Amino acid sequence: MKPLWLPTGTSGSVVATLLLLLFSCTTFTSTAYDALDPTANITIKWDVITWTGDGYIAVVTMYNFQQYRHIQAPGWTLGWTWAKREVIWNMLGGQTTEQGDCSRFKGSIPHCCKKDPTVVDLLPGAPYNQQVANCCKGGVLNAWAQDPETAVASFQLIVGSAGTTNKTVRVPKNFTLRVPGPGYTCGPAKIVRPTKFSTNDKRRTTQAMMTWNVTCTYSQFLAQKTPTCCVSLSSFYNNTIVNCPTCTCGCQNKTEPGSCVDPKSPHLASVVSPPSRALNPPLVQCTSHMCPIRVHWHVKLQYKEYWRIKITVTNFNYRMNYSQWNLVVQHPNFDNVTQVFSFNYKPLTPYEGLRLCMGFADDTGMLWGVKFYNDLLVSAGAVGNVQSELLFRKDKSSFTFDKGWAFPRRIYFNGDNCVMPPPDAYPWLPNASSTLVLSLLSSLTRILASFLVLSFTC
Repeated sequence: MKPLWLPTGTSGSVVATLLLLLFSCTTFTSTAYDALDPTANITIKWDVITWTGDGYIAVVTMYNFQQYRHIQAPGWTLGWTWAKREVIWNMLGGQTTEQGDCSRFKGSIPHCCKKDPTVVDLLPGAPYNQQVANCCKGGVLNAWAQDPETAVASFQLIVGSAGTTNKTVRVPKNFTLRVPGPGYTCGPAKIVRPTKFSTNDKRRTTQAMMTWNVTCTYSQFLAQKTPTCCVSLSSFYNNTIVNCPTCTCGCQNKTEPGSCVDPKSPHLASVVSPPSRALNPPLVQCTSHMCPIRVHWHVKLQYKEYWRIKITVTNFNYRMNYSQWNLVVQHPNFDNVTQVFSFNYKPLTPYEGLRLCMGFADDTGMLWGVKFYNDLLVSAGAVGNVQSELLFRKDKSSFTFDKGWAFPRRIYFNGDNCVMPPPDAYPWLPNASSTLVLSLLSSLTRILASFLVLSFTC
């Protein structure tokens, strides 16, 4: 039967071709949390490398397949529940936060006897005999698009009382991933085809005894109750500065003096403690929006064939230094980026197959700081901001300053969607008629002034 949405007279071969194109293009999943990164997830791979007398040795690897969401200090925390009475005899590249009750063991004491162990990464500088590949970064896991080499973390564990064959080993349950707060939801472990490993000379391939995967996805709604960033706008053609919406991330609590910090307070140093690795609630500067992060987009200049914008990211949080920060911006002119000053830039193509099939333009770009220069966004203060300028080439078929076209459609900071101002508040472009009236009035004024001067001289 022919679909109802096709016009009358369409042949069966055309229908088949259209359906083939449709299914070949739609390779993305509709169940992802993020429209700009539809397949984003953190995959945990558990490889049983070899059997021991009462269990096995496994390597656990975490892959951050999120394009622009990373985990920064104090780092990730991974937990699970054993299916039987398993224990961890020893670990490399990581450690459990608690040993638990190991009183049933005589002689050698396991590393952890808890039914629900919690594992953290080792800190940089750990002894070499405690390290494995991709470990010991303090739980920091960078975004895949920003730095894929550091988007992987691993640790090794020796598991006892677990069974010594594929039929006796039971998969752990109830995996949890905290960073260190909530936000990630992990699915059940699924047994998959065993991982294959190649030797250094690439001449021999070995295979894991058993492998299972766990997929964890992120939700901003689970991570925090209020937004974490907002966007303000301005332009050269309008004096109006559109600030972040009032109470975007909360409102000032005037009954509680310590709910925010006045930057002009003479006792500022006594109120603000230095940034630490611990997870502290944000202590933000008193503003109308009360957001820890504000991104300002300013349409700065236009040339004959190009136009220029300036981006400023300001940190209003006195308790947080943002290391390895990044921005994701959606704007229709990102397929014509000519130059980016003082930031790294990478185009993002979340629907690559659909773009190739349907001819969609690249309208999303990722920006982050230059290493050892501006990759650290320090806490609130005089230097608590980073900024850059972007130069775009004008596309004559689409370029305009009218109706807010020059402003971004969406901005993310560290993977969190920032709140945009309402569209009717955008700086408006003066229309041609008002400009013509003003120019005529100025011309008439000059002519009248000339007549007055001539009359007085005569």
